[in-house]
Amino acid sequence: MADEANGAAPQQAQVKMSVLAQFVRDMSFENIVAQKGVASAEVQPETQVQVSLDARKRSTEHQYEVITKFKITSTNSTNKAPLFLLELDYAGIFHVEGVPEEQIHPFLLIECPRMLFPFIRRIVSDVTRDGGFAPFYLETIDFLALYRAELSRRAAEQKPAEGTAIS
Repeated sequence: MADEANGAAPQQAQVKMSVLAQFVRDMSFENIVAQKGVASAEVQPETQVQVSLDARKRSTEHQYEVITKFKITSTNSTNKAPLFLLELDYAGIFHVEGVPEEQIHPFLLIECPRMLFPFIRRIVSDVTRDGGFAPFYLETIDFLALYRAELSRRAAEQKPAEGTAIS
């Protein structure tokens, strides 16, 4: 009460987040080197990682499912021949309270994937190692930058459509 009397703003609700479950929704690993019989001396891997995110509200109040999708493609740098392909959809079920409605979307697509990332990194390194390659360790991902890039991409797609209107 004393803070309000002094003109201080009342405190916002405390943000509460907990991971209720996390799991592999879908995973595929294709070892193209083993299938084609390429000699290991000829292999000089070059790897690309694509990441996409999705979030949806669940029927239970304050629960959300966040899905991180990774597509990891490794090619031979000498001739661009494919070496392996790993596709991983990893999901988490989160209980989130205290986040204002206008901030829930960025919260789900930035903070929740940060919580899942160490587990994803471990799965990717284990699968690539068990698949016959050196373990591939994902670099740390800046989910805030990824979110901002997606917003920019969507805004760029909207501008041409808006610019075609004639007044």
